[in-house]
Amino acid sequence: MAAIPMATATPTDSMSRVWSMTSLKSSLSSAVTCRLPSPSSRRPVLISSPSPRLPSFSGLSPVNPLISTGLPGWQSFEDGFKIIDGGGRVYAMRHGRRVPKLNRPPDQRKALLRGLTTQLLKHGRIKTTRARASAMRKFVDKMITLAKDGSLHKRRQALGFIYEKQIVHALFAEVPDRYGERNGGYTRIIRTLPRRGDNAPMAYIELV
Repeated sequence: MAAIPMATATPTDSMSRVWSMTSLKSSLSSAVTCRLPSPSSRRPVLISSPSPRLPSFSGLSPVNPLISTGLPGWQSFEDGFKIIDGGGRVYAMRHGRRVPKLNRPPDQRKALLRGLTTQLLKHGRIKTTRARASAMRKFVDKMITLAKDGSLHKRRQALGFIYEKQIVHALFAEVPDRYGERNGGYTRIIRTLPRRGDNAPMAYIELV
């Protein structure tokens, strides 16, 4: 069996290669984390660079905390949110901003509200369910507010929402005299008996 050659060091080599923990720590990079044996004990020693302190904040978590906290422009908690078009900021969820669905998809719901608004402006008073009356109320008020302005741009906006063109022209002609001194509250909801058959709550909605 052949002998395995062993690496030996001469006394001069051993004297030139003497090292200490202090010299070894200084030669390592500050960002490197490693474990080295301690001369006093057999437990490993953890050498790590001090992590930079991140700005403290409380409340909701930012959009991407792993990326946002390391940016140089990070000054406060609000800097972690995305800036949307128009200069607005997204701060929280849409709590309390529920839209009445009326048991219909968005396109059918919009068509229903446009039809109800057209019929109310045409007849002055209609009978419908309480949920529909409450949902269409703000659209009727918006059409009357557009008519009070009376500009061409507002008229075209009303023409894009109301189905009948003659109603728009009559609305723009009568509203300034009828509601010129009133700031909002152009409709009134009067509750009535439930509908026969499915017992749905009904109401009258009329122009003031």
